[in-house]
Amino acid sequence: MKRIAGVFTCVVLLHVGCVKPTDYSAYLDHMPASILVLPPLNLTTEVNASEAFLSTVTRPLAESGYYVFPMALVDQMLKENGLPTAGEMHQVPPKKLGEVFGADTVLYIVIKDWKTQYVVISSSTQVTIEYRLVDIDTGQQLWHFNQTIREGRGGLSVQGLIEAAAYAVVSAAADRARDLAVIANATAFGNPDHGLLKGHRHPDFEKDQRRRQADREQQQAKNAGG
Repeated sequence: MKRIAGVFTCVVLLHVGCVKPTDYSAYLDHMPASILVLPPLNLTTEVNASEAFLSTVTRPLAESGYYVFPMALVDQMLKENGLPTAGEMHQVPPKKLGEVFGADTVLYIVIKDWKTQYVVISSSTQVTIEYRLVDIDTGQQLWHFNQTIREGRGGLSVQGLIEAAAYAVVSAAADRARDLAVIANATAFGNPDHGLLKGHRHPDFEKDQRRRQADREQQQAKNAGG
């Protein structure tokens, strides 16, 4: 596999996210300590996508300072209570989820696009994901992020054609999906301008709160003056 992977000499990542300033007013007013992550809703034909995101979302959320409910347990409990699919789980009212799990917020992830194209010995993958963080008690959206990740792999050796073709067929699709999920979650949650606020467990929690509050007051003053 190392020999096959060696055919590919270039990896390019392009992140396209929000361009408008994120309004953190509701987020600051309902600052959560815990997040319940529902299994991602996969609207694509990439069968590994949902599992990949499910396995990579806990760590970046925890590193952002939040308590994250064990996702395998959440998935199992909801299935045992008559909700076998992510689509059905996403339809449950937030307040009902709060009564069952006692979480402050629920995070909805929707995988909207996953396309891979192979051209000779090069390939490119485009993934579009939407994230929504919703307050359990009020049902109010606290944070929203929509992004597209593009990943390209290119080969320069004609002698590698056969190996590259084999790679396209058996290139550990699950691992590739997981790699893209890691990148997507990191760029969504950790984006300094549009990402999550630092949670109570993060060492920069108070610093981040002061900065965001100052931005909020500045924007309010600007709106009042305009």
